Amino acid sequence: MKTLPISRYRFFQKLQPLSLLKKITSKSVTGCLEVFSTSGAWSIYVQEGKLIYACYSEQMFEPLYRNLQRLSQQNSTLPRGINEQLHSIFERGIENQAIPNPDYLAICWLVNEQYISPVQAAMLIEQLSLEFLDSFLKIEEGSYEFIPESFLDDLPKFCHLNLRLLVEKSQAGIKVSPEQFWQYNQESQVGITVSPEQFWQQNQSKTRPKIEVQLPPIQNRPITGDKYQRNYSQPHDKKNYTIFCVDDSPMVLNAIKGFLDEQIFSVIGVTDSLKALMEIFRVKPDMIFLDVTMPNLDGYELCSLLRKQASFKNTPVIMVTEKASLIDRAKAKLVRASACLNKPLDQGDLLRVIFQNMS
Repeated sequence: MKTLPISRYRFFQKLQPLSLLKKITSKSVTGCLEVFSTSGAWSIYVQEGKLIYACYSEQMFEPLYRNLQRLSQQNSTLPRGINEQLHSIFERGIENQAIPNPDYLAICWLVNEQYISPVQAAMLIEQLSLEFLDSFLKIEEGSYEFIPESFLDDLPKFCHLNLRLLVEKSQAGIKVSPEQFWQYNQESQVGITVSPEQFWQQNQSKTRPKIEVQLPPIQNRPITGDKYQRNYSQPHDKKNYTIFCVDDSPMVLNAIKGFLDEQIFSVIGVTDSLKALMEIFRVKPDMIFLDVTMPNLDGYELCSLLRKQASFKNTPVIMVTEKASLIDRAKAKLVRASACLNKPLDQGDLLRVIFQNMS
């Protein structure tokens, strides 16, 4: 049995799981209900009162692997050894990175790689939720807290499940065989209400698109600009903005300087992340670009340190990476970065990120 972090212990009390579920079924409720006991932790993610995911800390990947094995009997696109691959990437690969729900990231990755469809992901989550309720409804004592902002906020959503119907199905002892479950008609899933926009984002054909996990911009400013700025224009309340760039490659720093108009932007480039930290405190720039792979202090660590300072809590911080994978974006979200930007840098993408995030 795993032990809970000391920060998760509360004054335990008698709990009524059904009462807790009832509190989060309101249309106005969005966030994560976390319930703790001596035997583990339960996380229930809801959006406007509908369940989008649920997880038990002591049984995070085992139910996922088991259901994927069942699904593979109906789905030829799931390769052999997919469980081992997920274990390598999402269990062993990120075990020391404190990502709250690597199991949900694994489902996003399966859809992104087109191993399963978004509809199959919704079916998978519904079955996992039914299994989750078996343990959750048995809780007798513990503590809980509701967090309005959750790790899943900026990840794709595959379903919105009716909690009341799921509880009724669980309490009534309705058990569906794996074969029956995976042969459900995809158009008539009980409790699943998924809009075409959620499943087929920006889809213009019958081809299933890859789902890209993107952090939301703080601000959009679709105004006219010069030929490099496309539909973005400079913020109008200041004449000059200080951009601080930290990258161990002088070529990248020079590229950023070359892309930006020196009459609008003052660009400061530093190659040593340790020295950069003190310089950032001194300069207090309007925006900061951080390379994620630097010696001594990487971009994620540097961003985390900056966010702990009151004067940099709202400063836009852009993570620059070779390829922003699901894990990269999850780590960026955990340290509260504003956005991610891929290398090699493109002038249009650089300007877009700047003007979307500059206040």
